[in-house]
Amino acid sequence: MVNLGLSRVSDEVAAKHPGLQGYAACQSQAFMKGVVTFITGTGTALVLQSVFRKRLPYPLQWNILLSVVTGSVASYVVTRRETEKCTDLWIYLEKGQISQLHQAGQQQISEATKQNKYGDTIE
Repeated sequence: MVNLGLSRVSDEVAAKHPGLQGYAACQSQAFMKGVVTFITGTGTALVLQSVFRKRLPYPLQWNILLSVVTGSVASYVVTRRETEKCTDLWIYLEKGQISQLHQAGQQQISEATKQNKYGDTIE
């Protein structure tokens, strides 16, 4: 059996970080969303290129390359967004506060749309 360097976290480390299990589950879900996005993005790009074959007269190898690149970019975007959510979750679970990046993004949103103390949008 090949050892990839991945091992179970020791009980001591897990005890110090109560949010570790939630973070690991979140990261796993983020990576799975990335894989699914890659597959569907690549498949969708292939289907669209076959539909527009008359307008895109490229050889099959270029269609496949373009589809894989499209799927990869979409997968990267989704995985990065989901990983940022997991990072925010980790910081919240460890420190009980929201990360600075998340707070900055929320301030930009709240400046664009005014909200009352209950979170309702005010016109």
